[in-house]
Amino acid sequence: MTVYLVGAGPGDPGLLTVRGAQVLATADVVVHDRLAEASLLDLAPTGSERIDVGKSPGGPVHQDEINALLVERGRAGQQVVRLKGGDPFVFGRGGEEAAALLEAGVPFEVVPGVSAAVGVPAYAGIPVTHRGLSTSFTVVTGHSRHAVDDDIDWESLARVGDTVVVLMGVAHRAEIAARLMKGGAPPTTPVAAIRWGTRPDQRTVRTTLAELHACPLEPPVTMVIGQVATLHLPWFESRPLFGRRVVVTRARHQASGLVERLRAVGAETVEVPTIEIVDPDDGGQTMAAVAARVREYDWVCFTSANAVERFLAHLRDARALGDVRVAAIGPGTAAALAGAGIVADLVPDRSLAEGLVEAFPDPDADAGEVTGSRRVLLPQAAGARPVLADGLAAKGWTVEVVHAYRTVPAIPVPEVLTAAGKADAIAFTSASTVAAYLAAAGPAAVPPVVACIGPVTAAAAAVEGLTVAVTATDHTLDGLVAAIVNVLAARPARSLDPTHR
Repeated sequence: MTVYLVGAGPGDPGLLTVRGAQVLATADVVVHDRLAEASLLDLAPTGSERIDVGKSPGGPVHQDEINALLVERGRAGQQVVRLKGGDPFVFGRGGEEAAALLEAGVPFEVVPGVSAAVGVPAYAGIPVTHRGLSTSFTVVTGHSRHAVDDDIDWESLARVGDTVVVLMGVAHRAEIAARLMKGGAPPTTPVAAIRWGTRPDQRTVRTTLAELHACPLEPPVTMVIGQVATLHLPWFESRPLFGRRVVVTRARHQASGLVERLRAVGAETVEVPTIEIVDPDDGGQTMAAVAARVREYDWVCFTSANAVERFLAHLRDARALGDVRVAAIGPGTAAALAGAGIVADLVPDRSLAEGLVEAFPDPDADAGEVTGSRRVLLPQAAGARPVLADGLAAKGWTVEVVHAYRTVPAIPVPEVLTAAGKADAIAFTSASTVAAYLAAAGPAAVPPVVACIGPVTAAAAAVEGLTVAVTATDHTLDGLVAAIVNVLAARPARSLDPTHR
């Protein structure tokens, strides 16, 4: 087995390299920093061990202990991922870890990451080199327990005159500025100080060397010193939901689609999985038996991606359907079918059970072409609304309902619920998530903006006493995100607090 020294990047989980994601997916144990984005840990297998060795200032975990841990786990034959913020060889002490592994004869691999030295300025719209302003840049650390590091010739850096990027320099910024000015840097030299760079709560403060000492800064901060700090090429902070926090209540294995869409428009997300998708009471035996004789039906109607996934798991492949036609309640369900190589024969304009009933063909004109039975199979969640089954039966179809799955409450951790209560909005994607969230968190933890994917979910929220600010016109994840963007555009942002991490 191998120990992988993996750079996690400066914060945005999208900056993890493909190789980094590959080795995380095979990890037996992940040894991670406090600055590694927490969601990256979800890329590791569910049963893998997570060990937090985050070294807060003055914290108890020493580098020698980390080195020994890596050697011990590597010798034990485990696949070990040492997940480090930024790049492991740029002020990450990855060289020390590699040396310890080499000396112990433990195989290792270095997976470089995006360093905060270049990634953070880029997210702030500041190129570290720019024609006419800077042809080089120097990366230095400002971190020291007592005073600015004497091993760094700050005066010489000032005389070079190009960009200086300082990592971990907040505590000694006054002395750093003084040393640079002593070396000849003008007091008016521009400085950009970027806190929580590449994250949704990124903040950029612009000042000068002369005024740097007076800026109210708290780590983690990346400081860019030089003429490039006058440039402002915004893209990250200009996204429509930048500075906003949105609660996602979907089941954990389904949350990524909505989370990715929200992050793409700048939002910070708080994942509060309030439900879990589990097998029906009989463990799926009835559905398996029905799936084995699926060709007896004229239609199979799917009302969710979960039903698609659960039902198709009992088929060898799409050929098992034969000539049976397939209906999907909306584009999300149709996409799940398409992912299995099945094109839905019917997708209504309105992504609701009522819409599917209206769009469904009359049995006198349609049934009999396959089996002559006028039969419809409806795999759905236990406890689902009977609207579709009753509506199709009223049209003359013989409907057989089979439970594909159940939704059960999940119990969020208190810290996550606290963060959720401070968010700008909450996104509900089903009636079950509404009830489960309120049962777990209570109405006090509901953000001021309640957004629902469709009218059925909105009705469930209203029954629970919530005021729904917006319901998506297009009942899809994209439609839900668009609705949230529109409603939050007219409202002031609530202050983001990174301490919930």
